[in-house]
Amino acid sequence: MILISYIEWHNGIMKLGRAIIAAALLFVAALACAAEPGPDPELREVLRAAASESPSFTDRFDAEVWLTDMSRRLERQVQDPDERIEMLTLVHMEARRVELPPELILAVIEVESNFDRYAVSVAGALGLMQIMPFWIKEIGRPDDNLIHTNTNLRYGCTILRFYYDKENGDLRRALGRYNGSLGKRKYPNKVIDKLSKKWFQA
Repeated sequence: MILISYIEWHNGIMKLGRAIIAAALLFVAALACAAEPGPDPELREVLRAAASESPSFTDRFDAEVWLTDMSRRLERQVQDPDERIEMLTLVHMEARRVELPPELILAVIEVESNFDRYAVSVAGALGLMQIMPFWIKEIGRPDDNLIHTNTNLRYGCTILRFYYDKENGDLRRALGRYNGSLGKRKYPNKVIDKLSKKWFQA
């Protein structure tokens, strides 16, 4: 009886602990959302336009060479070859659509989510490129699913390009804006380190 009572007491404490942690995470997420500035109306229009575009490869042969090379580098994080090629194809197309290097997008994804398309941050950002879900309402596309690879990449690449233009080609500042850490070096340095050491174009 004593053992059963102890187990019941222990289980109750564990449940209470989990409930407290969950409540704390929700509170932190709410604070993070409250601290975020309102959506940029200019970026809203850029995202709305991007949502209706259909990208494609500009050079099939070059894309296939690139896919073969990058697939080897991504193998450790995305083991399924079909999923890997599909993800890389979409990264290549979306990066080219906004005229950013696809290798840069891969570096951003690795730092943001480590290629976990189901990743969710404490602040509620979703997917590969960690997009805040308020954007789907802001641009009038409530049915968009940010867990879907193509949708997430469309938003993420568009947002990064917008900040790159806003910062007149200053990549570090653009990355800082993308991450919400403008003026701090940690995030831009991590992305650029991944870009130069792993995702560089041979």
